[in-house]
Amino acid sequence: MNRTVETIMDSDKHPPPLLGFAAWSGAGKTTLLTRLLPVLRSGGLEIAMIKHAHHDFDIDHPGKDSHVLRKAGASQMLVASSRRWALMVENPPEREIDPVLDDLVARIDPRRADLILVEGFKREPIPKIEIHRPALGRPLLCTGDPNIIAVATDRPEAVPEGIPVLALDAVGEIAAFIGKRFQLPGFAHPTAP
Repeated sequence: MNRTVETIMDSDKHPPPLLGFAAWSGAGKTTLLTRLLPVLRSGGLEIAMIKHAHHDFDIDHPGKDSHVLRKAGASQMLVASSRRWALMVENPPEREIDPVLDDLVARIDPRRADLILVEGFKREPIPKIEIHRPALGRPLLCTGDPNIIAVATDRPEAVPEGIPVLALDAVGEIAAFIGKRFQLPGFAHPTAP
């Protein structure tokens, strides 16, 4: 076996901390994360992402060899190049199960991540930042979830007292909160682009 593969498989480094982003659909989780990732990277952090997708999504392309081999019966298909790799695992309809966050975290290389950000999985008992837009007419999640450590919102007055409030458009402030909360290694003073 290749030494690099053995090293990854035998790595005793603990998984990086997890931070979830929870919100009702349409609140802007992906938009915020798209703005936040470059700021965290500018602070010297390696960030891994886990995103929950709904039902039948596909990252493969019909007609490509990997797609043809998967459709022919491969239950796992790993596609690799010098720039990236992806593992696709097929769950047949009779064995469809919701993904288990711990199983997904175990697939992250801990040597290449200082922090794992999680989009979705809002019921998981991990620290989370809630994204809340009162204009959507949906209730706050923080009132029923003790794992929410802060609320990023465009209306701070809507958040109950005692819960840290972050301005939804202040990405540098959100990054600083995360860096401080998780005492992240190599976390400099990031600035919003």
